[in-house]
Amino acid sequence: MAKHLDLEEQEQLDQIKHFWAQYGNLITWVLIAVFGSMAAWNGWNYWQRNQAIKAAALYDEIERAAVARDADRIERALTEMKDRFAGTTFAAQGALLAGKTLFEAGKADGARAALSWVAEKSSDESYQAVARLRLAALDLEAKAYDQALKTLEAPLPKAFEPLAADRRGDVYLAQGKADEAKTQYQNAWRALGGRFEYRKLVEVKLASLGVDVSTLSPATEASP
Repeated sequence: MAKHLDLEEQEQLDQIKHFWAQYGNLITWVLIAVFGSMAAWNGWNYWQRNQAIKAAALYDEIERAAVARDADRIERALTEMKDRFAGTTFAAQGALLAGKTLFEAGKADGARAALSWVAEKSSDESYQAVARLRLAALDLEAKAYDQALKTLEAPLPKAFEPLAADRRGDVYLAQGKADEAKTQYQNAWRALGGRFEYRKLVEVKLASLGVDVSTLSPATEASP
């Protein structure tokens, strides 16, 4: 019986040797690739976490500088953020905050540069849309009406379309084009729907132009 088992074990061993001789190199390389991929993935995740932590620290610096109204400090922190962590969400958030604070500090050029960077470089469409709306507001403030309308020509996520229509209405109104302003405000009012408090502001604008919103058609019939 023992001899039979020894022969059987020898046969299995020979089969294993034959299998390994035929497929051993392939299996080895597959294992190397698998474990190498796992190591690379873990390394990438670690790098991403490390980048996010450092970017968050710089965002905090921008935030503190904004509270202190220290424009120079904001610009230095934002420059470092863009140079080192341009691909992070914190960079877009920091640039939007910097744009707002720099504008309030009277540094319109710095604000425009920060917002333009978000509009052009951010990978998030929502942040890009916010930046474009704010850029259009800067253009409106500077009476650069054609530039404001051009800024608003870029495609925006659907949720931002009524805000863009409202901003276009502001530009047309500033140009003395009441009919065009009415059309844009009406489009904004219809698209916003009753859930948004912002709609009340648009109603006030329409009322100032002699439009009674109760006479407007439903949203499904809104002008393009």
